Amino acid sequence: MLVLSFPLQYPHHSSLSPFSSSSSAFNFSSVLTSQKPQILGFCTRGIRRVSGNPNLPLRLQSTITTGPESQSQVKKREPMIPPYNVLITGSTKGIGYALAKEFLKSGDNVIICSRSAERVESAVQTLNEEFGERRVSGTVCDVKKGDEVKKLVTFACDKLKYIDIWINNAGSNAYSYKPLSEASDEDLIEVVTTNTLGLMICCREAIMMMSNQPRGGHIFNIDGAGSDGRPTPRFAAYGATKRSVVHLTKSLQAELQMQEVKNVMVHNLSPGMVTTELLMSGALTKQAKFFINVLAEPAEVVAKYLVPGIRSIPSSGSMKPTYIRFLTGLKAYSQIFSRLAFGARRNRYLIED
Repeated sequence: MLVLSFPLQYPHHSSLSPFSSSSSAFNFSSVLTSQKPQILGFCTRGIRRVSGNPNLPLRLQSTITTGPESQSQVKKREPMIPPYNVLITGSTKGIGYALAKEFLKSGDNVIICSRSAERVESAVQTLNEEFGERRVSGTVCDVKKGDEVKKLVTFACDKLKYIDIWINNAGSNAYSYKPLSEASDEDLIEVVTTNTLGLMICCREAIMMMSNQPRGGHIFNIDGAGSDGRPTPRFAAYGATKRSVVHLTKSLQAELQMQEVKNVMVHNLSPGMVTTELLMSGALTKQAKFFINVLAEPAEVVAKYLVPGIRSIPSSGSMKPTYIRFLTGLKAYSQIFSRLAFGARRNRYLIED
């Protein structure tokens, strides 16, 4: 067997549009083989094995098409029709909770989760009172623990049967704002394992689950400060993990295309600066207070903008990768100019020195 490999190329995302679609141009490996791939049949769960792709995970092989014979045997992907089933990690407070409320307002069903059983119980009770008990469910999950994420998938399937939209929002900076040289081992481990390892585990389990759903699914990875490559002094570890979010998303997009998975797509979601407890705990310098006043928005405002954009993707039937941004470059520069020229947003949230 002769395998010819070609490099991956990615266009840059435009920072001026909140809905910047990007497509990864991938020249598939050319495989020359004398044996024609054959369909070996179906297992008890309806998962097809393809002899031409022996290295693919079993749960992904159900979405692979190989040759004209298999194309006639693969079920057509079912259209995604609202209401959608949505799972959001780290969703008992902040932007995750605001997103959950906005999806519920749109008529969708939501699974929320958090590491704190107390916060999960409180959030579910509050949302149930407003939207009804059958619309929202919650469970405890620490995303950096693979067994707990697997249990989260099982919980979601038991409650809703399938998930259309999975949003990876769980993240941490260990509430630590200090130079890296002063950071403790415990804080660094907390940040990296939650933001990077946890994201990888969640993406893996979401892809495995969605690839076997007739409707497929969409995964949204939330970025953060540092994702654009700009420095993040006093929270360098956090910024480094958020930079990796963009790379991981691109890599997963390429892997799904390489494996010919047609019914799952991974996207980026950028809420910008949100006035959450996490952000406000770092407002200790004059510069930090300036940018929070000028650029930050409440979680409810951000979620009200993002959710229609997220829901438009499954409703359109598109499986193209998308980067949805709340705070675009144009919007940020405009608000900074208004502040410098006219004093707009001065002391909006914090009293500046």
